[in-house]
Amino acid sequence: MRPIAASDMMHVVLAFEDNRLVSDLFGQFDQNLALIEQRLGVEAVAHGNQVTIRGNKTSTEQAKLALESLYTRLQGGHDITPGDVDGAIRLAEVAEAQLSLPTMEPKSRMAFAQIATRRKTLVARTAAQDAYVRAMDRSDLTFGVGPAGTGKTFLAVAYAAALLERGEIDRMILSRPAVEAGERLGFLPGDMKDKVDPYLRPLYDGLNEMMAPEKLERGLESGMIEVAPLAFMRGRTLSNAIVILDEAQNTTTMQMKMFLTRLGENSKMIVTGDPSQVDLPPGQMSGLREALKILSGVEGISRVDFTESDVVRHELVARIVGAYDNDSRRRLEAKERRQAEEAAKVNEEQGSQE
Repeated sequence: MRPIAASDMMHVVLAFEDNRLVSDLFGQFDQNLALIEQRLGVEAVAHGNQVTIRGNKTSTEQAKLALESLYTRLQGGHDITPGDVDGAIRLAEVAEAQLSLPTMEPKSRMAFAQIATRRKTLVARTAAQDAYVRAMDRSDLTFGVGPAGTGKTFLAVAYAAALLERGEIDRMILSRPAVEAGERLGFLPGDMKDKVDPYLRPLYDGLNEMMAPEKLERGLESGMIEVAPLAFMRGRTLSNAIVILDEAQNTTTMQMKMFLTRLGENSKMIVTGDPSQVDLPPGQMSGLREALKILSGVEGISRVDFTESDVVRHELVARIVGAYDNDSRRRLEAKERRQAEEAAKVNEEQGSQE
């Protein structure tokens, strides 16, 4: 923790009325307070149903906002996990920066978007996630683009489940391109479902988080919920449905065009992918990259970009993503330097010949 000037130091004491919620708020062995201390550089000491926070003014205010947000969540009957604590900290960092804006209503300062299903309520944990949820509400076609671990697919599946539960759509269709890795589908054991299920497992995982097992099973059996490889979308018009295409960076140009033109009346599409993780054969253009260029500025389409700062898995994932991004930048810069040197050498040779 960096030294803090005495003039910057402050402390606040928070008291929480419901003693039954305090242990969950502070966490086992005060682990939630420890996470807030680590992330914000403050000291948080618990005394019964009170906690004293010491640190610089900005960090202390952020810690206060985070704890108040988590307590409100507990009052609403929801559990909190380390991920929820991380999300509350990120939200507090954004909200505290807005406190000086007199035009903002106080409630709006701590109002990241939520997705409510019967099984759980998800709250956006970063500004990009907040923009993503709002974009899905606003637009008929939303692109979520960025690295793994940022919640692109999970939030899309949760949003689809919420719309289905509210009766706003009749069907939920989740799809992925089945990019072959080493083995052709025809040589894998089992029937077609057995062959494609490994490619679609992440989508099933998201559904299992959002829906009760018996309801999910009924939905899959009735066709209300469909999980299928991208090839199964050809020739269909998808009306009164929400359609999610995951791992879209592995689509070809024709596959992406085919998918996007399936959109029917009263339907929404959500396309997620990471353009830096293309598994297509060398020399083949990613349909996602091309679509993002071609459809830029088209009315009714939203695009939300995620970065390593939006990673909500283990904090090490964010550092891994950052390391790979830095390496890609270094490689690109080295390539540009080589090209510049080669161009200069050619110009020099041409000049000497003249």
